[in-house]
Amino acid sequence: MTKTTMQIDTSAELMENDILPQCREIHTDPEAQPATGQTMPKALSEPVAKKSAAQWAYERIIMYIQNFEKQLDNDHEVGLGLAGGMTGVIKIEGLGYYDPDIVTYYGMNESGARTQLIQHVSQLNVTLVASPKHIDQPEPNRIGFRLASALDGDNA
Repeated sequence: MTKTTMQIDTSAELMENDILPQCREIHTDPEAQPATGQTMPKALSEPVAKKSAAQWAYERIIMYIQNFEKQLDNDHEVGLGLAGGMTGVIKIEGLGYYDPDIVTYYGMNESGARTQLIQHVSQLNVTLVASPKHIDQPEPNRIGFRLASALDGDNA
């Protein structure tokens, strides 16, 4: 017979756990680097109830971009593909939000035209894509690390 233990949380702990961000990932590859396995920026440990839907989406997108970039080689940068749209892939050069519910991506499309996508958080649906860096560029541009640094309150 297995002995089980029961954990009892106080009402304050239950309320706090209910508003603190939670994330879980399972991968088939045991070597995969889940976003939840990294050190989170300070902003992601703050209660969700204090944030707008746009800010909360913005912060999590940054976490996913940074984690995706960690898995890229030196010849690729992160691009953004949009599900259900004819926009194609955008090389991400900036990310922002406008409270309470708008997230915006700044970048360049595949033909080199400046691009800005403005998206309502209820329509949030993006694909991160490994895009080849520009031939004349010695190092890939890693925007995820700059964005995460800004979440920690550092000047990016």
